[in-house]
Amino acid sequence: MKYKNIEESQIIMTQLMLPSHSNFSGNIHGGYVLDLMDQIAFACASKHSGNYCVTASVNMVDFLSPIEVGDLLTLKASINYTGRTSMVVGLRVESENIKSGIIKHCNSSYFTMVAKNEEGKSVPVPGIILDTEDSIRRFTRSLNRQKQAKQRREDFKPSEFKLEEHIHEIDNMNARVELK
Repeated sequence: MKYKNIEESQIIMTQLMLPSHSNFSGNIHGGYVLDLMDQIAFACASKHSGNYCVTASVNMVDFLSPIEVGDLLTLKASINYTGRTSMVVGLRVESENIKSGIIKHCNSSYFTMVAKNEEGKSVPVPGIILDTEDSIRRFTRSLNRQKQAKQRREDFKPSEFKLEEHIHEIDNMNARVELK
């Protein structure tokens, strides 16, 4: 089995935010930022695997701080986890005000990418070498996110869902139950 250092596939991309990227509020459109995130996740995963990759899932996209027209947006991508054919790419998005030099953390997210061959079949990816405490933390955090997602899918499977176990969770929420 082949293993690679995490640094071998890390990617940093910086782009000037233009008026054409803005929404009705005058800030950068979230969809545009998501597109950039998907591009850098693709590049990082493809560089690591040596194959084109597809996005299988995106975990936790929280927009923490608005991005303004004229800011420099920097996206940083790194492989946090490798499975047999999949990788979790950790992303960090920061904006820098060119005039003040102030840098804001705008988003962190995790993209699960799957390596594909020319026929579109999933193919094995090299593992990663965990050589720092931080790399081990990121790898195990990805494992825990996978376990939690599997548990959520099992808990809320339509065939297994028990209304009486969950109906109380709606109490005092901004919803009204009117079962038919």
